[in-house]
Amino acid sequence: MSNLTDMEIFARVVSAGSMSAAGREMNLSPAVVSKRIRRLEEKLGSRLLQRTTRQIAMTEAGQGFYERVIAILASVEEAESFVSRGSAKARGHLKVAVPTSFGRLHIAPHVGKFLANNPDLSINLDLSDDFVDIVGEGYDLAIRIAELSDSSLVARRLAPIHRILCASPEYVEKYGTPQSIDDLLANHVTLAAANQDPWRLAGPNGIETVRTQSPVKTNSSEVVRECLLSGVGIALRSTWDIGPELREGKLQILLPEYRASKDVGLYAVYPSRQFLPAKVRVFIDFLAGLYGSSPYWDAGLEDWLHRPRTAKAS
Repeated sequence: MSNLTDMEIFARVVSAGSMSAAGREMNLSPAVVSKRIRRLEEKLGSRLLQRTTRQIAMTEAGQGFYERVIAILASVEEAESFVSRGSAKARGHLKVAVPTSFGRLHIAPHVGKFLANNPDLSINLDLSDDFVDIVGEGYDLAIRIAELSDSSLVARRLAPIHRILCASPEYVEKYGTPQSIDDLLANHVTLAAANQDPWRLAGPNGIETVRTQSPVKTNSSEVVRECLLSGVGIALRSTWDIGPELREGKLQILLPEYRASKDVGLYAVYPSRQFLPAKVRVFIDFLAGLYGSSPYWDAGLEDWLHRPRTAKAS
């Protein structure tokens, strides 16, 4: 049987991306880390890592071994936590992948409180809009805004996500308010990032598709947001992104009988494991308590959010 510490070193090398980085995290020299990895490979009779001067990569055997090792380490951590749950707090290092804008607005401001509640934890928030490989890239969990499909991962819904059509008062004063989807398409400027086109909207006539005609081409949702606020056009935005602007009158809801058709939610996604590590559990519970079924960013929008979407009779 392989040494548990060697397996932990291997998992840390994969998550850190290099032996030197893993050594710094574990207070070991790169030479010791390299020696322990070689010992593990000799014990298993298989190469786990391909090494170059600049980076490491897992072999096929290494990938399969890594997926099983992190499950083993999680089970050990959970077992220790179970024994001492009455007095011990979650500890260790938590690596989380978070969407860029959401992380900046709704996770970063609360990190201080989370760490104060869990002083034995440290956290690495990796803000990116890329769809990360949680297992392959060594994340403990990812926060995703998505309509989740079947996968081998476990997901917990943290909050609903509502998306609305809106524009600035300056735009409305200049171009007027669209009265229908046909009016929107024919007479108004619509803004969307490259991966947000077309819009699928649910309204009185069922699902309708809107292909945007944006004068601004961008792959950045934040660029679209700034153009929206400066009066360039109409956009479909999540309420977590523009809640304050709606309440302050900097943006106005348009065609309030329509909303995005997909059942998108905010999820915590993590590898499928029999036991959930304490450090992951406390972070997920913290976010669930922070947001909930009526998240704070939707305050003041209840009338619109609870508006019925009943299809017209044919």
